[in-house]
Amino acid sequence: MDWQCTGLRWPEGSEGPALGWRKGARTRASALVYGTEFGFRASGERRCSGARGNACPLGAVVPVTSTGGRCPECGRLDRAHSVAADTVPDDPRTYRVYLAWFGPGMVKVGITAEERGAARLREQGAVVFSWLGRGPLMAARRAEEVLRAALGVPDRIPYARKREVRAALPDRAERVAEVAALHGGAAALEGAGWPEALERLPFAAVDHAEVFGLGEVSGPVRAVTGLVDGGAVAGRLVAAAGPDLHLDAGGQGLVVVDTRLMTGWTLTAAAGAAGVSVPVVAVGGGAAQDGLF
Repeated sequence: MDWQCTGLRWPEGSEGPALGWRKGARTRASALVYGTEFGFRASGERRCSGARGNACPLGAVVPVTSTGGRCPECGRLDRAHSVAADTVPDDPRTYRVYLAWFGPGMVKVGITAEERGAARLREQGAVVFSWLGRGPLMAARRAEEVLRAALGVPDRIPYARKREVRAALPDRAERVAEVAALHGGAAALEGAGWPEALERLPFAAVDHAEVFGLGEVSGPVRAVTGLVDGGAVAGRLVAAAGPDLHLDAGGQGLVVVDTRLMTGWTLTAAAGAAGVSVPVVAVGGGAAQDGLF
């Protein structure tokens, strides 16, 4: 059995991202460093990555464009134990409510287990965030609903939209100001449905632009739409955000690979000179595909 990639990880307390790997019950992580060469080549077929740390019993083939990387059965099993799906309302852990900024006019409200720190925010690619409150799960869920209605902010933003704006972000002061304004609006909701069990937290912006390396990201940018047997993705790693790796592929320009597309493949190392030989699409270009480089 080969090691299978489990996607990009942002461990709390770490200085940067790492790629996760699994081989049976064994797991490991490979730390990633900006400015270094990064590359891999896919082979064979893409197989289901399983659920809850267990291998797929069917070894099912899954679509190359799926960011879930699971067959329907494993997908249902994984979601059956998901806090996001409201399937574990009796979770005894303390949760935090947050506001996350991804680009101008792109702010969402969400919750995460307090023990995870800010890892969930980095996994989503949040450029700026601030905590709003902390308390029991159902109180955090209630606050999330109240804030969606009162502030007009969603609890989800399509990932393609987050990726589109990374190459032209406003300066730190402007992005922090947008989060501060919404945090102030949330603070003014005293007696308007804010759960009594949820402790309010003061505004304290955390900016991830430097952690992500976004100063090195500029357009035009292309994104990998899926791997193929024998196809390579290689270049100099310049940034990472959420599940994305941003690679400078030399004459081929800046290419983004969503590491969720890497799960389930057998991957071998490839030199930076291998370039990118898998299908790509212009970021912000809709469904128009550029084909192979």
